Amino acid sequence: MKELSLNVLDITHNSITAGAKQIDLTLELTADRIVIRIRDNGCGMDEKMLASVTDPFTTTRTTRRVGMGIPLFKLAAEQSEGYLDIKSRINEGTEVTAVFNKNHIDCPPLGDMAATVAMLMAAVPEDSDLNYRFETEKGGFSLGTAELREALGGDISLGEPEVQQWIAEHIREQEQSYTC
Repeated sequence: MKELSLNVLDITHNSITAGAKQIDLTLELTADRIVIRIRDNGCGMDEKMLASVTDPFTTTRTTRRVGMGIPLFKLAAEQSEGYLDIKSRINEGTEVTAVFNKNHIDCPPLGDMAATVAMLMAAVPEDSDLNYRFETEKGGFSLGTAELREALGGDISLGEPEVQQWIAEHIREQEQSYTC
C-alpha cells in the first residue's frame, strides 16, 4: 500500500470484522519514528493463526485465498528499518504495533489519517467504540465514537457526510496543533 493510513484502514477493518466492541487506534509521532498501534477486544487468533498471519497466503476470508494487509504492513515497517509486532489471544483480542523509521528513504508517507479515522468511525457498529489517540513530543489528543455519538444525541449518524467532514477537519486541526 502506498500510504500507512491505508494499512490502518485495512487492519482496523479486520478488528471490526472480528467483532471487536472496543478498538483503540494510536498514532505516535516523534522526531525519528512513527508508531501505529491498533488494539481490539475481538475474537483474537490462536497460536497457529498468529504464527502464520504475516504469510500472504494465510487468510480467514472465503472469497479469496490471499490476505495481503498484515504482510504488506510488516514489509513497509521492515523496509524502513522498523518492525511489526502482533499479540493475540482467543476471545481476548489482538494488538498490532508497527514501528517505522520516519527518516528512512523507504518509509511510506503517512497519508490522510484524519479522513481514514473519520471513515472508520462511521464504519464502527453502534454497539462498538473506536478511540483514536494522537501523540507527539508536544502532547496529544484523543477522540472517540462514544463521545461523538453523545454529542450528536443519537439523532445523527457518524456516517452522515457533514459529520464525516467535521470529524476529519477536527482531527486535522488537532494534529496540526501538536506537530507545528
